[in-house]
Amino acid sequence: MDAVAARAAKIRLLVFDVDGVLTDGVIVMHADGSESKSFHIRDGAAIVWAQRMGIPVALLSARASGATTQRAAQLAIRTVVQGVGSKLQAYEQILRDAGLGDDQVAFMGDDLLDLPVLSRVGLSAAPGDAAPEVLEQVHWVSSHPGGRGAVREFVELVLRAQDRWADVVGEYRQN
Repeated sequence: MDAVAARAAKIRLLVFDVDGVLTDGVIVMHADGSESKSFHIRDGAAIVWAQRMGIPVALLSARASGATTQRAAQLAIRTVVQGVGSKLQAYEQILRDAGLGDDQVAFMGDDLLDLPVLSRVGLSAAPGDAAPEVLEQVHWVSSHPGGRGAVREFVELVLRAQDRWADVVGEYRQN
């Protein structure tokens, strides 16, 4: 088992940044002041699979967004922290609430404000188009850009490391 797989085998909570990870980072501003974001269906499916396999998911974003709230509700994500000044402080609260240690948490981020959390978690990851400083620091880099399947690829990595991927695939082969 390689070092990344060994780290992934310990994960009990997946935490994702939103803009640039679950989305491509583009925010469409409408004339009425509302905004739109685009989320990849495969990333959403992977989040559902992780939760079904007993690995909860949390979202951690510096920006507050109604679109994020809606997507989290669709995916039954219970822990959604938005509009925070310090992602590290918010992460520490998520950690306390979950009763977990750093080595049991994975975080995927894409930009400089994610660096403090990425340096703490047991498994850090980034989309392929993340900031160079992030790509240099993380344990694993997706072959996909943010909002285009990076989350799906990362969740699969974690589930494979925990010998749960066959369970996910098996659910579909039986139907």
